[in-house]
Amino acid sequence: MHGNYDPVAPFYDILARAVFGNAIHKAQKFLLPVIPPESKILIVGGGTGRILEEICKLHCNGLSITYVEISAKMIARAKRRKKGRNNLSFINEAIQNFQLQGLYDVIITPFLLDNFSAETLRKVFRQLDNHLNKGGHWLFADFHVRNNKASQRFLLKLMYLFFNSLCGLETLALHDPHPLFRQYGYVPAMEKTFYRDFIRSVVYRKAGKILNPGSL
Repeated sequence: MHGNYDPVAPFYDILARAVFGNAIHKAQKFLLPVIPPESKILIVGGGTGRILEEICKLHCNGLSITYVEISAKMIARAKRRKKGRNNLSFINEAIQNFQLQGLYDVIITPFLLDNFSAETLRKVFRQLDNHLNKGGHWLFADFHVRNNKASQRFLLKLMYLFFNSLCGLETLALHDPHPLFRQYGYVPAMEKTFYRDFIRSVVYRKAGKILNPGSL
């Protein structure tokens, strides 16, 4: 399976801090205050689960969280995180192969969408959109390269080559998901960049589709 991060799970957090300091963590933490109490939440690609501890600081109970992660070793680490009295369900599966059930109030994709080819990105986006309540929030954090930033393009290329050598990625290029958010009628409610604009966090609110998804 492409993009299984089992080989890097034992040192992923250490590596992220070595390269980006605390920027990845801050980018995810920035999104979380919009989560309403008693929410039904879907986290896809949550990795080692550090985000669960930050959510627990805001809501120590009352949340129902489905945690979908392709790496069994990442899930093993996530299960050891503090989660308060929130109800968690861990799913060890690639999101594109998992049959989601019901609707969610919040979807969180922390550094997930950069793993997909353009075709898979469209498929996964459609799948997640179908399971987010209208008016719900999609919390997005990922890498973002400005056209004039050669240093960012170089670092991103190195990252893809490194993780591909260990994890067998599906793509070696970053495909911009923000046009899909616009086409599906999402409205940015909050936005912030980190690590000299290389990391971008956006709180999107689902307002309603603008285009027929079948045309995307």
